[in-house]
Amino acid sequence: MRKPFIAGNWKMNLLCESSVDLAQRLTSLLAGDSSVQVALCPPAVYLQQVATALQGSSIELGAQNMSPEKEGAFTGEVSGSMLKDVGCHCVILGHSERRQFFGETDASVNAKTKAALSYGLTPIVCVGEMLEQREAGTTAKVIDAQVRGSLNGLTPEHAGQIVIAYEPVWAIGTGKTASPAQAEEVHAQIRKLLAELFGASVSESIRIQYGGSVKPDNAAELMGQPNIDGALVGGAALKADSFAAIVAAAR
Repeated sequence: MRKPFIAGNWKMNLLCESSVDLAQRLTSLLAGDSSVQVALCPPAVYLQQVATALQGSSIELGAQNMSPEKEGAFTGEVSGSMLKDVGCHCVILGHSERRQFFGETDASVNAKTKAALSYGLTPIVCVGEMLEQREAGTTAKVIDAQVRGSLNGLTPEHAGQIVIAYEPVWAIGTGKTASPAQAEEVHAQIRKLLAELFGASVSESIRIQYGGSVKPDNAAELMGQPNIDGALVGGAALKADSFAAIVAAAR
């Protein structure tokens, strides 16, 4: 039985006070529940403050991105060791916005994934198709290439430590959501591919989140699908009540 994993991606939202307030409200709302793994991923500049707010709770701290480099002359970048130093457990890698607006590729996501694993961070590796790719009927081909490229060279042992997030790009921030059947079809494809790459037992252990306009009113039906093991939540993660409701749906 795979433990559900709900991660809140705050993206470039909130300031310090509102970040701390949201984290504190969630520690109260989700206190005493260990049936769902929960992580909050604030902007990098507020990781330390949110880490302090989460102390003593079961909610984990996550980052939205990281450099594949260990250290050095890489202005503006943040290393895996820095994320570990402030208390991060996980890191989102290859989010569609990083791919779309900042030119990230499967190869760069692969390098970051390997770096994250080397620091004991759980990579949340994002894959997903554009609207025109879905309409052209190439979703399966796109997802296959992204999974293979992003996880290239990983051992089965390392693969067992990752989380995959399937995010249809056309459903992110648009209010559109893949139907449970559409989402499950791609999740099942990913599970089958992971079995091909790393073996059936590793494939069955890997959590595959769904991301794309997840809300309290659709979360339960989405996560009721056999291969959907949680959610990577965007807009609904910025409000304590809605995020807590999604966590409740995952139970």
